[in-house]
Amino acid sequence: MTSNGSPPTKIAVFCGASAGNSPIFMESARELATHMASLNIQLVYGGGNSGIMGMLAKTLVSLSGPQSVHGIIPDALVKYERDPEAGATVKPTGETCTLPDYEIYGYTEVVSDMHTRKLKMAQAVMKGGPGSGFIALAGGFGTFEELMEMATWNQLGIMDKGVVVLNQDGFWDDLFKWVDKSITAGFIKQTNRGIMLEARNAQEAVKLLKEYVPSPGRFKLQWGNE
Repeated sequence: MTSNGSPPTKIAVFCGASAGNSPIFMESARELATHMASLNIQLVYGGGNSGIMGMLAKTLVSLSGPQSVHGIIPDALVKYERDPEAGATVKPTGETCTLPDYEIYGYTEVVSDMHTRKLKMAQAVMKGGPGSGFIALAGGFGTFEELMEMATWNQLGIMDKGVVVLNQDGFWDDLFKWVDKSITAGFIKQTNRGIMLEARNAQEAVKLLKEYVPSPGRFKLQWGNE
């Protein structure tokens, strides 16, 4: 709990387990973590300690401590989304493997599958305080899939937290062109254009989550009660 009694702000960040070919991607992760630390915002992420994921978690832990980071990773990915030179030997689900060191990368939770990972990340964010939401940095298929699922959940009324794309160096330009094309073609409502917001830097991304207002075109369904 924060000093005013409300839950801490929690932001789930979707990003690559690779560093990418430009230093701007890793620098963007450092900038986001630094800004989150300055506002006492907690991180929920995919649990790897390599690439952009690792930089994000490591930077935030170095500034705010290991309790500020919650990584969630499927058992099958533990040996892939990791830096082989860092970690602590443990036995999740009965098998010896290497997880990110708590003192360097924060708490890592091992789950059974990808769906559980995404569900737990979303649940953690939905329990967070004001300004909680989702931010996507650069990444590949996995990052894109996570981003689009949260945008879809928002549209369907499953959750009402903001979804922001931090568009470093125009990496996601074509995504927003596709959104606009889909609106023109009649597949996305104009009133849902704001479900997925664009930011150009860390400060703007966090600010957009803080000021987020659900789009008027969202479905108002009662999930689990129908």
